[in-house]
Amino acid sequence: MNITRGEFLKMVGLGTAGLVATSALPAFAEEKEKQDLFPGRGRWERLSIVSQHVDAGATKPFSILHISDTHLTEAYPGESEWTRRRAKQRSKVFGGHQEESLRDSLVWAKQHVDYVIHTGDLIDFQSEANFDLVRKYYGKYTGTITGSLGNHEFFCGQAKAQETDAFKKEMAAKLAEVYPFDISLQSTVVNGVNFVTLDNVYGTVTAEQATRFEDEAKKCLPIVLCMHCPIDTPNIRRAASKYWKREDLKTFPDVTNFKLRCSDSVTKDFIAYLKSLPLLKAILAGHYHITVADRFSPTAMEYLVGGNFIFHGQEITFS
Repeated sequence: MNITRGEFLKMVGLGTAGLVATSALPAFAEEKEKQDLFPGRGRWERLSIVSQHVDAGATKPFSILHISDTHLTEAYPGESEWTRRRAKQRSKVFGGHQEESLRDSLVWAKQHVDYVIHTGDLIDFQSEANFDLVRKYYGKYTGTITGSLGNHEFFCGQAKAQETDAFKKEMAAKLAEVYPFDISLQSTVVNGVNFVTLDNVYGTVTAEQATRFEDEAKKCLPIVLCMHCPIDTPNIRRAASKYWKREDLKTFPDVTNFKLRCSDSVTKDFIAYLKSLPLLKAILAGHYHITVADRFSPTAMEYLVGGNFIFHGQEITFS
């Protein structure tokens, strides 16, 4: 059929943005039983799926699979030496089963939940092979999952400083061509619940993002904020420091982002605004590779999910 991606999505009622029904997920070969994996045991033995529930005031109950930090590490033979070396090194770091984990997660989702959202670091670094995997799993014609970007989406091995506005703007143009959603901020309403995905990969938000979010709040719908970097609470930061084996929080790997969050006035005001917003019902994030939940505000819990590269995810039911 000679139609564009957008036209196709409109035909199936999905649009070009938003959470996508798991009924639209493609059929993977992995849906067949693998006799060589955990013979005689459960089909989903490798998956570690935590169950959560959010009372968000939905017009009709539904469920999602929240995954994050898959860290795909592929490179084609013809790509640069740095890219091929990076792929080899990082595949060892993440175990080499990342795509397998993603496929298993999506197959599980197709059978057990209504929607899927991925909160960043789907890829570990920029490469043509990784970009092709993004297109494959987000769907070149049939959208499969949606979400937000992570800091690794911006990593391309350039020697210059990564965490600058100029660098981010340069990389964002390329990423916007690959990812099928508004990479800055996107809103999707599901059964009366407004899922807002936000790019905060450097720990900060822009004034434009803050304004756009406030416009979403004016819809007077319950909000679930989805982003890569969590907003630290004492318990989340304590749990993260244990995972990364850092006794002194000053040496925590995310210290740069943490300092930015603490010093950037727009971000500080935005966090204060979130804490006072009764419509905020939950925050979904990743980045730290741990599954932990903590109270963020009187009306919202913050839920972090462990790394999808080690077969982690969380099922969240909404009512």
